[in-house]
Amino acid sequence: MAYTRRSHYKEILIDAVKDIAREDEKVVFLDADLSSCIGSTAFEKEFPDRFFNCGIAEANMVGVAAGLSSTGMVPFVHSFGCFASRRVYDQLFLSVGYAKQRVIVIGSDPGITAQYNGGTHMPFEDIALMRQIPDMAVVEPSDDYSLYMLTKAVYESGKAAYIRTPRKGIVYRYEEGTDIELGKAKVLREGSDVAIIALGVHMVNESLKAADMLKEKGINAEVIDLLSIKPMDEETVIAAAKKCGKVLVCENGRYAGGIGEAIAALLVRNCPVPMDFVSVGERFGEVGNLAYLAKAFGFTAENIAAKAEALIAR
Repeated sequence: MAYTRRSHYKEILIDAVKDIAREDEKVVFLDADLSSCIGSTAFEKEFPDRFFNCGIAEANMVGVAAGLSSTGMVPFVHSFGCFASRRVYDQLFLSVGYAKQRVIVIGSDPGITAQYNGGTHMPFEDIALMRQIPDMAVVEPSDDYSLYMLTKAVYESGKAAYIRTPRKGIVYRYEEGTDIELGKAKVLREGSDVAIIALGVHMVNESLKAADMLKEKGINAEVIDLLSIKPMDEETVIAAAKKCGKVLVCENGRYAGGIGEAIAALLVRNCPVPMDFVSVGERFGEVGNLAYLAKAFGFTAENIAAKAEALIAR
């Protein structure tokens, strides 16, 4: 398989699935009438007999995927994150999870990256839902290369999986050849005063900017790109808590059931430290561009830096 830089995450994603499908004739792709949105038409063009547009019937799509898996096929399925999690949850939990079928779900445009599709299409709770399905891998890449490599990694794991990713835009964070593994985080910046653990493209970007702001005030922040939600890199998280003594978790999702709550539960058992969280509380999404939504929900470098300072002062 060969990674090639692209202009959008959706292109990288489909490249990865096509590369996997070239080596495994059992790989199929199912979409819910969003082929033009995610670019799966490119998969259909190369593998016309292995592509299925199930229409605007996402629950049925997951049921079909589970059936295909039961015959030995390896289905990738896509819809917007709101539909790929909330709308199909019973089918995912029972037809995939309980029945021990191998289906790889792609939930695109999570959290505020849904932008103008608005609150109805803005999944903040998809992480919490997917974490509840036993033995299901859950990942959220933070750039083009980690998206490519984690798509490959969840396929190679043999597990059912959920890939949480934006569709548009691109960040080139990791050099080709960087070791990206399922269940492993990456320490992007060493620090000693506070550990900022971030998840996803937007939050990792803003956390790195926040670390620069904090450095100007003499605060040395460690920044960790979590990458893998389940399994989680517990060793790296615990080591950061022991080293820095303060932990700030930043996620483009809801606190309840999210990674902040998961990390808090991990640390209270292994290394209790003062913590704070940048996440969504008792709110629904709303319409707007990314800059507006980031400010509205506090998902900015300025807010992350302010929370880190307040945490250190506690």
